[in-house]
Amino acid sequence: MADEMFGHPRLAAVYDILEAHRTDLNAHLAFAERFDAKRVLDIGCGTGVLALLLADRGIEAVGVDPAQASLDAATAKPGSERVQWICGDATALPPLQVDLVTMTGNAAQQIAAPQTWHQTLAGAREALRPGGFLVFETRDPTVRAWEEWNPAASHKFTPLPNADTVETWGDVVDMSPPLVTFRWNYVFATDGEHITSDSTLRFRERQEVEADLAAHGYRLHEVRDAPDRPGKEFVFIAQRPRTP
Repeated sequence: MADEMFGHPRLAAVYDILEAHRTDLNAHLAFAERFDAKRVLDIGCGTGVLALLLADRGIEAVGVDPAQASLDAATAKPGSERVQWICGDATALPPLQVDLVTMTGNAAQQIAAPQTWHQTLAGAREALRPGGFLVFETRDPTVRAWEEWNPAASHKFTPLPNADTVETWGDVVDMSPPLVTFRWNYVFATDGEHITSDSTLRFRERQEVEADLAAHGYRLHEVRDAPDRPGKEFVFIAQRPRTP
């Protein structure tokens, strides 16, 4: 099930405005160039920002996401016909052969159930051509990012194009390490509608992720910092070997 922030039509319609500063995507575009990727699978593509940026560069993009409302927002954008959109997840993909698989933002951590996480890694590997790469990031649990997820630090008002304004704030509602559940609040000024969205993230240790990748037959190339959040995230770069 998709979180309300992605699955609720009213929230999906304003997601790009609320999350306008996606400098994290620059690194993924650079990876596509570095690996000379001709075809890219974006797992958890959301409203399709990265997939459309890839298509703008002449790359064949496939975006998969379980939230139909987010895909509706993606397909309403100019140029969306250049992208293959799939409503679902990486556990049940059609046959694909891509050069690069990405999971951006919190996509990897939102796959909280261990079985689904392992099925996702398996599905991504199956979609990769031999020699293709998987790139994703996860937050370093030792940084304890959730300590900044509180109303005082997150409260803001964002103007919308239709003369509306949305008030937002977040707060942690449950800490059960390695799981952290937080609630995001959205209040629309024009009619007062208050929508909440609960999300659970799994904070995996670096060694755990490395072991999971090895268990699914990936060769780990590198673990690096996220350029937009240095010292706070691990960026994993793994490859499907060219030979079994």
